[in-house]
Order: sequence, then C-alpha cells, then structure tokens
Amino acid sequence: MKIIILGAGRVGQSVADSLVSERNDITVIDTDAERLRDLESRFDLRGVVGNGIEPAVLAEAGAQDTDLLIACAAQDETNLVCCKVAQLMFNIPKRIARVRSTGFQRDERLVGPEGFAVDRIICPEESLTRYIGKLIDYPEAMQVREFAGGRACLVSVRARAGAPMVGHTVAEMRNSTPDVAVRLVAIYRRFPEEPDRFVACAGETRIEPGDEVFVLAAREHIAHVLATLHRSDASPVRPVRRIMIAGGGRVGLHLALELGKEPGRFLVKIIEDDSARCIELASRLPSDVLVLQGDTTDENLLGDESIDEIDLFLALTDDDEDNIMSCLLAKRLGARRVLALINRRSYADLMHGTQIDIALSPAQAMLGELLAYVRQGDVQAVHSLRRGVAEALEIVVRGDRKTSRVVGRKVSDLALPRDVHIGLIVRGLPDSPDVSADELREPQVIIPRSATALESGDHVVFFLPHKRLVRDVEKLFRVSPTFF
Repeated sequence: MKIIILGAGRVGQSVADSLVSERNDITVIDTDAERLRDLESRFDLRGVVGNGIEPAVLAEAGAQDTDLLIACAAQDETNLVCCKVAQLMFNIPKRIARVRSTGFQRDERLVGPEGFAVDRIICPEESLTRYIGKLIDYPEAMQVREFAGGRACLVSVRARAGAPMVGHTVAEMRNSTPDVAVRLVAIYRRFPEEPDRFVACAGETRIEPGDEVFVLAAREHIAHVLATLHRSDASPVRPVRRIMIAGGGRVGLHLALELGKEPGRFLVKIIEDDSARCIELASRLPSDVLVLQGDTTDENLLGDESIDEIDLFLALTDDDEDNIMSCLLAKRLGARRVLALINRRSYADLMHGTQIDIALSPAQAMLGELLAYVRQGDVQAVHSLRRGVAEALEIVVRGDRKTSRVVGRKVSDLALPRDVHIGLIVRGLPDSPDVSADELREPQVIIPRSATALESGDHVVFFLPHKRLVRDVEKLFRVSPTFF
C-alpha cells in the first residue's frame, strides 16, 4: 500500500515505524529537513520537505497514486486542510486526520465529503482516556484491549506467586474451566540480562511467577481470569477510587473531565506546576476534582496529599523523565499502582519490569485505530502490543465455500503460520447496526477447537507474536474476486 504521512513528530514517527515494517511504500512530509533526514536514516522511507497543504508538495510526495493519507501534524487546521486538498486535487481514497478538538467529531457536515473530507478522525487524548479507563475497570491488568464491540477482550497480567493457576500448566488451566470462553495465547518470560522472551502456550507450558500472560476471554470472564493469575487470596479486588493525575496538560484535563462524569465514583486530584494552567483547570473541571499547584516530583507535596492512600497514580506530563521520576517516587511513598506516559521507545523498554506498573506510549494507544485502515480484507480491529512487536487482530470471515479458503473449514485444516493463535470466535454479531432487536440473536463467544468449523460472518480474533505474520493471515482470509 502506498501511504503519505503528514508530520514527522512523535506520532508520525511511530506510525511510520509500524507501517514500514509491513513493507508499505511510505512517504513522510514535514517542514523540518533535519527531522526527515533522521527518519530516512532509520527507516526505509522517503522524506519530502514542505508544507503538506500545498498541492505541489503533495504531488512531489506521489499523491496521484497514493492509497492512504495520514495527517498527523501538530496543528488541527493543517491536518484538516491537507485532507481536503488530497480529496479535491488528487482523489486519495482514504484520509485520516489527527484532530485534538472534539467539536469536529460531533458534526458530520464538517468532516464529511462536502466538508474537510476526513474518513476517520483520530484524537490522541480520547484514545489514551479509553485505554486508561479500561485499566481503571480492571485494576489487576497491564493491558485491556476490546474486540467484537466489547464482547471479547485481550488482557495481559503479571502472574503472581500464590495465585490459583500460577505454577500450573496451560492444559491444567484449560481443564479446570472447560466451559468458560478463555484462552491463553502468549507468555512473555523474564530472563537475566536479556529482553522478555516469547513462550508459546502449548498444553505442557507451565505458568511461572513474573510471567506476563496474555489471555483472550469473553468480557464476563475477565475478572475471573485476572483473579486466577494475579491474586493470592480469596478477598475481593479493591476497586480504583482514589486517583492522582500528575500533569494538567491536554491528556490530564481530558481524563479528569471523563472521570468527573461519574459523580461520587472517584476522588480525583490533579497536580500542575503552572499557576495560570491551574486556574484554567479549576474553571473547567467539576468542583469535586481538586487542583493542586506544585511539582509532581516533590516528595513533600505527595506526602501531604496522602500518596500512600492513592489507588492509581498517573504521570501524564509531556516530559518523559518527570513522568518516570514521579512514578518511582509515588510508588516508593506507597501508591498502590502507577502509570507513566512515555514517548521515547527506549525509555519504555527500560521501564519494563521496574517498579513502574505500566509504561504507556501515546502513539501505541492510538496506533491500532490507524492500522485497521491499512489492513487488507475485512479487518475490524487491530491492537499493537509489546511496543509494536506483536499484534492482536480481528477479522470477519466473508464469502462461502467457493470464494473463501476458510468458510466451512475446520480450524485444524487452516494453513496458518505456526506461531499464530486463533484465540476466540465471536459468532452471531450483526453486520449492520440497523438490525432490529427481533432479528438480533445473542452472539456466542466460542473457544475454537481443532474440529470447530468457521462460518461466514464469524469474527475471528488472532494473536500474532510477530507482525511479519500479518500478511499471511490476511491473505488466507481474503475472498476471491468472484465474491460480491
């Protein structure tokens, strides 16, 4: 696929990194020549220096035969105008814009074909807020990713010594709950002096303390899965109630506004160093959100604000070092769980396995929404995992026995790459949101066995430990040209 990326900032670089690894033809446009030279030296792509809203610059980037435009420059206006120029002058089929302002998403006339001609708006703050919201709902999880409209989830959890299934084999866990829609799809195990290593989930594989375990399950079974792998006693999990946010920027404000929509559920404190920003935050946030002026790495401030009683500490500033240091300090002072927003991939790798419970990359949180537009076939959802190395993919089965290589075939007969796991099948989801309640049947979440046959309309969720396997899976599920 031929793709133009407007903007070589943090998001643009992350998108380019992910898409280049899948053998796409990538061109990046930016006004900063030095930044483009750095990208060209690291990745197999082409850089074009210039303003992406100018037709001549888009033409130089090859817009005449481009399949997809991803506009992720710093300014909303630049991204919107670029999409419109791409439609009017070059008829680029798919156009995605990163837009921080929420007003555009509420009015189809502004972003539709007669407006700025944006097929999909991506808002980083909303992506991060949704991601963090799932971690609040499931406080034992390290990641929570949804599939099939939320009916199935992929969760990762750190196995803890003494938990019911830790020390047991994958087969024993499977046999203990044969009728529950749960499947272990991957284990990443720590080894001294080397990165976490992927361990395939064969029946004889034993779950060890410290393993990062990836599990696909129906939504109603997620809490049970987390308990069996992470909790060493039978006491109920302590819900997240007390939340402290370090940083009152765009992400911190957006998250605090969302948390404030459920009065009484959360006790939220937000710390911001800039006094003028504190005044703005206090005027925009609900009255029960406490805004504090101060340094997020100030030990005395955190102690005075009872950091030892905080269920979740979120470091969401624009400075990676401040986020890391404030999280380490908060953890040492007694915060139950800490999350650091980290843009630099090298920093995120260093933090993995330290006292920081979750190291979250903003680009990775929104990358899946972009990847779903790049994938071939009927791909419904894509989630980038393990800092872009692995991937979870949801594909809808289309066609019939004549036009499809998978419809009516047993799972054991599918020509899948060796390390690819079919984790779940969701059957019975409507193709259209306009289906009436009378026509709707309750969807089934199925654990695929060797004899399970795929049906047209099935939503199949895969776990791929290496992104290079994506094309093989897409090719297998692609219908022949005779299918309409």
